[in-house]
Amino acid sequence: MSYKNYPMVSRVVFGRGSFNQLDDIIASKRLNIKAPFIFLVDDVFKGNPLISSRIPLAYDDQIMYISAKEEPKTSQVDELVEQIILSYKDRPSGIIGIGGGTILDLAKAVAIMLTNKGEARDYQGWDLVKTPAIYHVGIPTISGTGAEVSRTTVLTGPEKKLGINSDYTPFDQVILDPELTKNVPKDQWFYTGMDCYIHCIESLNGTFLNAFSQSYGEKAYDLCKAIFMEDSLSEEESQDKLMMASWHGGMSIAYSQVGVAHAMSYGLSYLLGTKHGIGNCIVFDHLEEFYPDGVKLFRAMKKKHNIQLPQGICENLHDDEFDTMIDVALSLVPLWENAIGKNWQQIITREKLKSLYQKM
Repeated sequence: MSYKNYPMVSRVVFGRGSFNQLDDIIASKRLNIKAPFIFLVDDVFKGNPLISSRIPLAYDDQIMYISAKEEPKTSQVDELVEQIILSYKDRPSGIIGIGGGTILDLAKAVAIMLTNKGEARDYQGWDLVKTPAIYHVGIPTISGTGAEVSRTTVLTGPEKKLGINSDYTPFDQVILDPELTKNVPKDQWFYTGMDCYIHCIESLNGTFLNAFSQSYGEKAYDLCKAIFMEDSLSEEESQDKLMMASWHGGMSIAYSQVGVAHAMSYGLSYLLGTKHGIGNCIVFDHLEEFYPDGVKLFRAMKKKHNIQLPQGICENLHDDEFDTMIDVALSLVPLWENAIGKNWQQIITREKLKSLYQKM
């Protein structure tokens, strides 16, 4: 029997205020004074002293502010890579992503594409990357996506929405500073937190479950339950716990796989541009057939936090649009294998998926 040899983030620092250590952490990684660090930063932090004034720029280092309003695209990765290559003679010393899942995924993808030929779309899939990425650091400013720890970078390409899943994708360094997550709008906090919760449910109920994914998934599940159902936590405790839940939920799926909600939300995202967290919530709300206990608790969390999910987003779609979403969802074979098992195609038919999408 052959066992999977999993990659992990090799270094991580956790703690309130740990963002201040960024300068010390990256100093030894600078290749030379002409090889800059490129900081990809969510543009909501432009002029925000929480982050913008604390980024340790030196020599030719550059901040590139990026909007996270849309899901990351392969074309966006290619544009950023071209911009960096044309701006500097030397290859950068590293890429540092500061933001939510969108920015972290872009940082991982750019780091990979600076050392691999072709376009980002060529690497959408499993284990297609041949050359190690350049040094890359992830600093999440919202908790839940698990992008800081996963071996994938989820991208929308011209034909599909699919991650660059590879052993070279994970960050070399992660800084987990819960202070950076303050002032996240409530809806966004909930949707991104639920991304983490859904990671746990899909991992713990999947056929790929193993001792590693189970121990991480159970811990993240317990933390999510405390954060979203208990009243006794202070805001700081809640921030600390959600950052840990995000890490553990991400680790759980790194050792197994996600399931039905993610596969179907990729379809929504590809066709309608629905953001990942809210897309997962919209889909998960209709999946009691697959995850009865998980959906029941999700609805209790939704009610407790007075969250109104968008309704009827698929009601005016045509058959060809449903077909597009179904094609994207069905292309994610490992997700279905984890969710249902090897015989998943007997259960997950095009008609089945269409009827589920029509409810949304």
